[in-house]
Amino acid sequence: MDKRKVYSSYDKALRINLDEEKYGTFAEIGAGQEVANWFFRASASAGTVAKTISAYDMTMSDAIYGKSQRYVSRARVSAMMEYEYALLVERLQEARGKQSTFFSFSNTVRARGYKDTGECHGWMGIHFQLKPEDEPCQILMHVRLLDEENVDQMEALGMIGLNLIYAAFYHRDDLTDFTKSLMDGLTRWRVEVDMLKFSGEGFKSVDNRLCHLELVTSGLTDAAMFLPSGEVVQPAEALYKKPIILLRGSFDPVTNLHLDMIQQTREAFQRDLPDESKDKTIEICEISMNNLLRADDKAEDGEIDHQAFIDRADALQALGKTVLVSKCPEFHRIATYLSRYTTSPVGIVLSIGLLNELFKEKWSENLAGGILESFGRLFKHELSLYVYPWQIRKSNELVTAENFRAPEGFQSLYQHFLEAGLISSIECSDRELLCCTGRDVQRMIDAGDERWKTLVPEQAHLSVTH
Repeated sequence: MDKRKVYSSYDKALRINLDEEKYGTFAEIGAGQEVANWFFRASASAGTVAKTISAYDMTMSDAIYGKSQRYVSRARVSAMMEYEYALLVERLQEARGKQSTFFSFSNTVRARGYKDTGECHGWMGIHFQLKPEDEPCQILMHVRLLDEENVDQMEALGMIGLNLIYAAFYHRDDLTDFTKSLMDGLTRWRVEVDMLKFSGEGFKSVDNRLCHLELVTSGLTDAAMFLPSGEVVQPAEALYKKPIILLRGSFDPVTNLHLDMIQQTREAFQRDLPDESKDKTIEICEISMNNLLRADDKAEDGEIDHQAFIDRADALQALGKTVLVSKCPEFHRIATYLSRYTTSPVGIVLSIGLLNELFKEKWSENLAGGILESFGRLFKHELSLYVYPWQIRKSNELVTAENFRAPEGFQSLYQHFLEAGLISSIECSDRELLCCTGRDVQRMIDAGDERWKTLVPEQAHLSVTH
C-alpha cells in the first residue's frame, strides 16, 4: 500500500516556490507552458522561476537550441535542458550560486491539433543540482498523452511535468515513491510513462533498468525495453519500422535451447523479407512480470524479485538480446503493443506447450468474442507464430506444429492458421536440446550438478552463479 502523503498540484507548486534553495528556468515547446503555469498559479513564484520560454516557432527554436531532425525527440529536449541550464549558471552563479540548487526543466510535446489523429506524446526532463555548486544531474522521461481533447492533454501535461519536478526534489531517494508520485492527480487512462532515465554523477548508483521495472510494476506502462548495451530506450526509438522476432519466457536460466529457438525462427522469418529489412530485424526476449514474482516464504503477495530480474537481463544482454519486461500475459495484448511501434512483420516464437495455452479460455475471458476474438486480435497485424518442436520423453516422439492436435472444436480453425501461414513449424538444430527443460536446468543448478554448464551459454554463466 502507498503510505506516502499525496499533495495536490497547487500544494506541490507552492512548496517548491517557498523552498528558497530551488531556482531555475522552464522551456516548453508544444501544448503551451502548462508546467510553468502551475508555479504562477501558486503564490511566491518569484522564489522559483528565473525565466520561462516557449520557442514554439521552428526557426526560433533552431536559432536557440540548434537544428534537429525531429522536434519532439530525446535529442531536442536534452539540448533544451543543457542550453538553458548553462545560461542560468552563467548569469546567476555569482549572485546566488552558493545558496541555490539551479535547475532547468524542459519539454517538447506533440499534443492534439486541429483535425489531428496522430499519436500524442512528449519528452520532458529536468537538469538540476542536488546541492549548491554541485555538478548537475538529469532525469529524462517520455510520456504518451491519451486524452482525446487538446485542453485535457494540456492539463495532464502540466500536472505530470510538475510531478516530475517535485519527485526530483523530494522523492529521488526512494524509487517506488518517485515513480508512483508521477501520477498524482492523474490516471493511467490519461498518461503513460514508458521511459525514465537518471544520469549524472549523483545518480551513478541508479540502475535505470530497475527504474523501468518500477514503471511496469506501478502500472505507469505495460512494458519497458532495454537494449543489449543495457541502455533504457523508449520503444518507438528501437522498434520503428523494424521487423521483430519475439521470444517469451522466464529465462530462469537462459539456455542453449532459447538461442536455438531464436536462430531457427530468424532463418524462417527472414526468408520472405526484403534484403534491406533483414539487417534491421530486432530480436527481443520478453520476460513477463508473473515470472519475476518472489517465491520465498518471506515474500509479500505480488512482490517482485529485483535481483532475479537483473540477473536474467544481464544474461540476455550479454548474448546481444534486447530485453522487454511486460505485464501482457495474453498473446493478443503483446501483439497489439508491438504493432503500436512497427508496421513491419512480427514473428513470435513459442513452444508446443504455449501453443496449446492459446486455446485456453482464461486468456480470453475478458473478451466478448472469447477465443475467436483473441486470435482475431493476435493476427490482426502482420504477425506470425513460429512453433518449436517438443519431444515426448516416454516415447521420444516429436510434436511439431504440423502434427499438433488442437483442442476439440478448434481443429478446423487451427488447420486454417497452418494453411494461411499464420502458424509455421520450425526445426530444432539438435534434438539433445529437447532433453532438458528450463526447470530441469534450474534443478541441476540448485543441486550443484555441473552438467548445467553444458546447457547454458557461457556468456550467461556469471549471471546464473551470481
